[in-house]
Amino acid sequence: MNPAPRDPLHDFPAQALPPWRRAVLKVGSSLLAGFADAPGLDVRHAQALARFIAYAVQHGREVVLVSSGAVAAGRARVRAESGGLVRRQALAALGQAQLIGFWQALLPLPVAQVLLSHDDLRDRRRYLNARATLRELLALRALPVINENDTVAVDELKVGDNDNLAAAVAALVDADLLLIATDIGGLYSADPVTHADARAVERVARVVPALLDGAGGAGRIGTGGMRSKLEAAAKAAAGGIATALFCGRETSVLDALAQDRLHGTLIEPAGAAQPARKQWLRHAPAPGRIVVDAGAAAALRQRGASLLPGGVCAVEGSFRRGDVVEVLAREAAGAALAHGLAQYSAEEVRRIAGRRSGEIEDVLGFRYGEAVIHRDDLVLLESGDAT
Repeated sequence: MNPAPRDPLHDFPAQALPPWRRAVLKVGSSLLAGFADAPGLDVRHAQALARFIAYAVQHGREVVLVSSGAVAAGRARVRAESGGLVRRQALAALGQAQLIGFWQALLPLPVAQVLLSHDDLRDRRRYLNARATLRELLALRALPVINENDTVAVDELKVGDNDNLAAAVAALVDADLLLIATDIGGLYSADPVTHADARAVERVARVVPALLDGAGGAGRIGTGGMRSKLEAAAKAAAGGIATALFCGRETSVLDALAQDRLHGTLIEPAGAAQPARKQWLRHAPAPGRIVVDAGAAAALRQRGASLLPGGVCAVEGSFRRGDVVEVLAREAAGAALAHGLAQYSAEEVRRIAGRRSGEIEDVLGFRYGEAVIHRDDLVLLESGDAT
């Protein structure tokens, strides 16, 4: 027998939110989907979320909304099951207009749809274009509603769940705060649905691997879960952005949030906010990987060195010169070490792997530089911080 539902106001005493002027708010499908006999989008929880957004904007703040729900809206419109990838893409296309109309009906400010893809976050020019558009929308006192462009995304080139998309968007717009609305009070020491003795965790100084390992998987409706929320918080923290997890089902929690009081879990930033370029490198999806030996890994970690071809052990995937790639330490069981801009394509790196820099031109017939990734184009990652 499961324990009685937990009261987030009781479990999570109010604590102060960090000062913020611009926030990214992520709302998942579990807070928007209707009942089985009334599928589609439901306003029960969205009304209080919309009031919070309107209040914040009216008081001079800026909010970017990352909202799930397009597939659920599309499914209800044609009464079809989700099915495989192509069916989900079709349902997302059917539901996007419904989703934007849903939020517009709840808000007194103009709502704008912005669909982002893996390539928008990977390509530097498209990244900057998206950044400029979002900033202009905020200057117009509009609410950008962001979702992944599911209609054209494929599994191997998806950003993933909307929690991680929200973390990438927080870096994209230089947000001060990432707000993640959940269907429970926040982070607990165990699943509060099945463990009556689960303790509320009010504050997290750092998202460590053990914390990720103890988090659950995806929920019944959404694609994320507490683990994906913690992964998103780790990404935001690495960029100097705090994350607040709170219950989006409780009106009182949202009313308190509008007054900068959090009933939930606050995940602290790891340090000061990073420059936009470093944040882009940190969060950009990586189509390929470069595996390095212990010496190269130590040079990157300890000296902030460039990655030279001599330290490369293997290349995974396909990428072009100028793409963002993930760097992995061979001795760390494939743990992500860094993101960086490749100076050579995947095939070229394979050919020069293990060679001295002075041999590059002899092997390739040309030379873009002595490094596979220059140190100015590289950012180190914490554990669990890769996109």
